[in-house]
Amino acid sequence: MSLILAPMEGLLDFVLRDVLTRVGGIDRCVSEFIRVTNSLLPERAFIRVVPELLNGSRTLAGVPVRPQLLGSDPVCLAENAGRLASLGPMGVDLNFGCPAKVVNRHGGGAALLDEPELLVKIVAAVRRAVPAHQTVSAKMRLGFNDDSRAVECALAIAEAGATEIVVHARTKADGYRPPAYWARIHDIRQAVRIPVVANGEIWTVDDARRCLKASGCDTLMLGRGMVTDPGLALAIRADSDAMHLSWADLQPLVAAFWQLVCSQLEPRSRAGRLKQWLNFLRRQYPEAEVAFLALRAETDQAKVTAWLTENKH
Repeated sequence: MSLILAPMEGLLDFVLRDVLTRVGGIDRCVSEFIRVTNSLLPERAFIRVVPELLNGSRTLAGVPVRPQLLGSDPVCLAENAGRLASLGPMGVDLNFGCPAKVVNRHGGGAALLDEPELLVKIVAAVRRAVPAHQTVSAKMRLGFNDDSRAVECALAIAEAGATEIVVHARTKADGYRPPAYWARIHDIRQAVRIPVVANGEIWTVDDARRCLKASGCDTLMLGRGMVTDPGLALAIRADSDAMHLSWADLQPLVAAFWQLVCSQLEPRSRAGRLKQWLNFLRRQYPEAEVAFLALRAETDQAKVTAWLTENKH
């Protein structure tokens, strides 16, 4: 079994990837999307989103990172994929699943699932632009408004040259509302001849067991569940809830995250990023709830640092 850390725009960036991969259990990461519109991006645009490209396309813990591109123009995506490939990434991923209205309005992300013919053109163009030794993969949802073309879209992606598909088992219309329809991933897996990865609503070890069984997959992608419970990958590997991290285990990671945020991100966003993660963590840890409530209105970096230092247990 393999476990992949999901791309999550505005949340799972290089800072959180760094910290979560230190815990262990994750085999590979996919970056949040790099938006491609109508120009060839400079190398720094790729490195800004995926600074791991300067470290052999790996996090500091040594976990491979696969950058993800989002767009709808085959020629422009291919040109940018070629430039990205020259930076030595662990493959190139394509986003056919983003549900954001601003992305869909411009024909990107999940909106492409209504146009399987365009999926073929995009994947084929990117595959031609990326050297054969580098993987081209894609992440899709089950559809836009419904899942009637899920298998058709997956076949289009596979037959155009992708070597792996991650399926988020919901449509764009479903958003992030439970449940995830893992059995539909099984339908896709039966239809295509390339590896399929299951994604969606995997919060616990039991969720992982049920997803593996229902989807028939042997690889899972973890998103919000891993952000909420950083020990989830280790627990799934051990098939045991006993592997979950204690708050004492997690505190050094929160401290490391804050240190990275303060050194790598813009001052105006620093306190917000910490509170964002604490907001997820408080679903699992009462101590994170205390920290979140104490810091909720705080924006001063020095005061946040002082509170974290004074409240080590």
